[in-house]
Order: sequence, then structure tokens, then C-alpha cells
Amino acid sequence: MRWILILAALLAFPAFLIAEDEISITGREVAELQSFDRRIEEFMQKYELPGATAAVAKDGRLVYERGFGWADRKNEIPMPPDALLRIASVSKPITSAAFLRLVELGRLKLDEPILPYLKKFGADEEQNLDPRWKNITLEQLLRHTAGFDRGKSFDPMFIPQLPKPPLDQAGVIRHMLGRPLDYDPGARYVYANFDYCMIGRVIEAAAGKNYEEAVRELVLQPAGITRMKLGKTRLADRAEGEAIYHVRKGDRRFRSVFPGEKERVEEPYGQFYLEALDAHGGWLATASDLVRFASALDGRRPPRLLKPESIAKIESLSDPPIFMNKDKERHYGLGWVIVAEPGRKYWYHDGLLAGTRTMLIRSSDGLAMAALFNGQSTGKGNFYRDLDRMLWKAADEVKSWPKGDIWPQEK
Repeated sequence: MRWILILAALLAFPAFLIAEDEISITGREVAELQSFDRRIEEFMQKYELPGATAAVAKDGRLVYERGFGWADRKNEIPMPPDALLRIASVSKPITSAAFLRLVELGRLKLDEPILPYLKKFGADEEQNLDPRWKNITLEQLLRHTAGFDRGKSFDPMFIPQLPKPPLDQAGVIRHMLGRPLDYDPGARYVYANFDYCMIGRVIEAAAGKNYEEAVRELVLQPAGITRMKLGKTRLADRAEGEAIYHVRKGDRRFRSVFPGEKERVEEPYGQFYLEALDAHGGWLATASDLVRFASALDGRRPPRLLKPESIAKIESLSDPPIFMNKDKERHYGLGWVIVAEPGRKYWYHDGLLAGTRTMLIRSSDGLAMAALFNGQSTGKGNFYRDLDRMLWKAADEVKSWPKGDIWPQEK
């Protein structure tokens, strides 16, 4: 009897290991798009990611929406395909679209200076105001050429050591008005979250309402997106249907940004103040929300959000490019990275927060793809380069695109 039990245990052990390596998948299986299932599973295994959602739209039709792994690894709750996740800097294309809608309505101009919009934050009273602030335009903020370089100084959106944390957007702006710029506005491209913090305040001034309400009215409601919302810092305040964000095992805990909270917190839930990130990194969305947004920009899925001249302005190339070699150019448009390579042109933006990795892609041939992850990447490699390549490989392996539409038909 003893040998029978030992033999049974040995036979069961390999099966247990295989089960540990498997990644559960939720949502409707699409036979034509199994390349996405396979590629995403392989990617998650390589980078040891706990959970993900992914969605694909083709010519304005949602053809793929799946959940992978865990929404809550500790409690073994599978990731539903329509889970809400923090999208981090994929918020910037949303903000850019709201801004351009206001340009189309005649309420904003790209060549306007930023300084008049900052008077309420003390710009006129600031004794140490760098005179180069007067040269910053709204377009330079949208293109990340406004004079702020977090490599030379710091990123004020993620520095809890600033006076009286947590600082809201107004507090961050007031602090930055007292500091010199890092370079002359317009001289070069340097990615800066603070640029879009100020664009959010411009949108509020032009729309006459708070940023979230303005974006909902200008972008989300016209596109038929109902579940997107701004996220909250604390775990206890997470939205209904929002996944849990995981960090690497053994990661240290941090001092909370909230005064008076002595207990140390996990990095995603209090090491930074999510509410202050609204216009550059604060949104929650489902993967299908994002491809719906991308598909509505030029009317692939009606109604069209932006006029052709706004689309052309997004695509107008920065000079110099972010990256260029003989096969590929990369430029930062208005809220999107524009990629031109042999046989393909597309827009994308990625996002990064503690416990969050995201990417949204929109191509000129009617394809939109989104992938959202609720964990740190622990495998070796260039995560975002590999994610971009993985999604395109999955798309290129599709022999025929489904004709159906997962989105319900609008009345």
C-alpha cells in the first residue's frame, strides 16, 4: 500500500508543475485569433506577469476581448476580460483628444502660451519665475518640448518629498513655477509627465468644468465609453471591477504619501498620489474601452471624434525624431508616438506605474490593439519593445479577420 501511495504521488507531481505553469483565459474564444492567445500567454510567462486583459478591433469592430491569469493572485480570482485597470500614460492620448476637440470648437489654439492659464496658481506673483516660461506654448507641452527634463532635475508628479504631500495638481504647479526650466522651450524632445498635468488644467479652463467631466463630455460619451473613470490611490478605494496590482515578491514597502499614516504601504497603493496624475496617468479603463477610443478617433467606428485636420496634426512629425535608423523612425505627435517602418505606419503609447504595464496601438489600416497588465515585469528583456513586437506578430499571423462584432449594436 505504501508503494502505491508513493507511486501515485510521483505520478501526480509533474501534473502539478504543469498546472502551475498554465495561465487561465477568460472571455469568448475566437478561432481565427488564437495567435493572440498563444503569444500573450508566452509573453506573460517570459515576464512572469500575474494577469492581463487584451482587446483587438478591426475596422471599427471589436473582434477579440480576453482576460489572462489573475485579477487577484492572492485570492485566486481570475482576470475577467472586462476588468478595469490603471492605464498609466496611455491616459495621454485621451487628454490629447479632449484638447483637440476644444481646438476644433474654437476654445483653444495650439500656439497659445501656457502662462495665462497658470495665473490662478500664482504665475504673476512668483518672484523667481524663469523668464523662459513665457515662451512655452500649448503645442510644446503636448509634444514634450516645453523645457522640463526629469533626467536633469526630477519628475514632480512622483516626488512625495515635495512640501506637504500629497500635492494635488495645483500644488505641483505652484512648486514648479518657482524652479528654473531644464532647457529652452522648443529646443528638444524630453518626455515629461508634468507637461500633461498643465494640459489638464488648460482643458478645465477652456471647458469650464473639471478635467474628468470635460473628458467624459468631449471624448468618452461621444465614443460610447461608459466605464472609464479616474483611479484612486488607496486599495480600499479601488473601483468596482478594478483588478489588484501586484509587485515583485519581496519588494519593500514605502512611507505613505498621506500625512499621519505611519503604516508602510505597497508601492501601488500609496507610494505615489494617483489622484494628481489625472491627465497624464490617472485613468482606469478596460482593454476594449481603449480600442474603442482608438477606433473612434478617425471614425473607423462612428461617430468620428476628430476632424481630418486634427488627425493630420497628431501625425505631423517632430523634429528631430525620437529615434531613427535606416528601417524605422519614431516621432512624438500630439499625445502619441508615431512609428514609420517598411510596410507599416502606426501610432502607439505605453504606460508604466508600479504594478501596471500598458500599451495601446492604432494603425492606419484599421487595426487597434490594447494590452493591460496588473504586475511588475520580472523576466529579462526589453519589455515594451517585446510587447510591441508580440502584438504585431500575433496580428500578422491572423489569416482572416472575423466579420462579427463583440460590441453590442448601438441603437
